[in-house]
Amino acid sequence: MAKNQTVYDHIRANNIKTWLLVALFPAIFIALIFLFTLIVAPLDQAIDTSISVAIPTFIACGVWMLISWAFGDSMILNAADAHEIKPDNREHREIYRAVENVALAAGLPTPRVYIIDDDSMNAFATGRTPRDASVALTRGIIKRLDKLELDGVIAHEMAHIGNRDIRLDMLMITGVGVTVFVADIILRTAMYGNHSSDDNDRGNGTAVLLMVWLAFSVFNLIITPLLRLAVSRNREYAADATGAHITRNPHALASALKKITTDSRVESMDKIKSMASVCIANPGAPREFISDLMATHPPVNKRIKRLESMNIQ
Repeated sequence: MAKNQTVYDHIRANNIKTWLLVALFPAIFIALIFLFTLIVAPLDQAIDTSISVAIPTFIACGVWMLISWAFGDSMILNAADAHEIKPDNREHREIYRAVENVALAAGLPTPRVYIIDDDSMNAFATGRTPRDASVALTRGIIKRLDKLELDGVIAHEMAHIGNRDIRLDMLMITGVGVTVFVADIILRTAMYGNHSSDDNDRGNGTAVLLMVWLAFSVFNLIITPLLRLAVSRNREYAADATGAHITRNPHALASALKKITTDSRVESMDKIKSMASVCIANPGAPREFISDLMATHPPVNKRIKRLESMNIQ
């Protein structure tokens, strides 16, 4: 007889998978540069090129991450057209109290609470640390879920805060942005910037730069989306498990997910693809024929099945 998995089993398994996937980012990036350069250059030049490209790219990622660390949460909330509610707001006093109670149960500081004026059902969390985090809920999710279901959704978002998922998402999103920018610079340099007087040196240098650009392109267009989306899916499983542990009611979150997926589109996020990975369900316009591999969230039926199989002790 198979042993029922506990919340801790789900969290442990998903965190291990996530960090393994994150570790693959720099390894695959450097390996691609090395292998593509090796096609047109000797071994020692391929090694030197990999190092000379990887180091400044990682430095640029670090600088851009500092900028995102300072302003990323505000940018996300503004992009979603979210407005903050205060504890003394009469209209939203109950929802603020619900977030406060779930935060207390999770052992986390009460986050700032934001409302998105949209009748669909969705939610997300953002922030650098639990002490400056925010939770955003659509007007529709507040109206259309019952109290236990809404508590489950809030607990799911508090789990993202407690698990530092937003920090991880910011790391990946900003890293991808920098590699795209560096790839453009490399391509322009290969096309217009090689002024060596020696035709052989100029040809070899251009070939190496084009191979480096090709490695960046493969990384940005193929490898990174797959790894980033896989990380997002694993974090959703972990947040479901943690949220169920906070409320001690996995069935309420499962019920909420069934309702949310019938109407999760948020119009203000239609053109912001990067927002999909931070929401409890994909907020963009529905697409046909999208594969499970490229989806930002695990299939809802699998999430529900895992929640319903959990043994809360």
